[in-house]
Amino acid sequence: MNDAQLIDGRYDAFILWVDARDDGRVAFDLTITTGVHKGEVITVLARSRADPIALVGLPCTLVVEQGEPRVELS
Repeated sequence: MNDAQLIDGRYDAFILWVDARDDGRVAFDLTITTGVHKGEVITVLARSRADPIALVGLPCTLVVEQGEPRVELS
């Protein structure tokens, strides 16, 4: 994630942009849509087989467990 660490939990989010990386991962740029972090933009590196452009604009859930983020598509 970017500069600040989110506490463990589930965060409603919206996918702003997805960039494919050379190492097989993708960088999800997400904005949190509810709660105290509403409006914050977070970048999460993950693995995905989906077409990155097809994910732009989709709602998702950012899940943080033991400080490790993952993106769940809604």
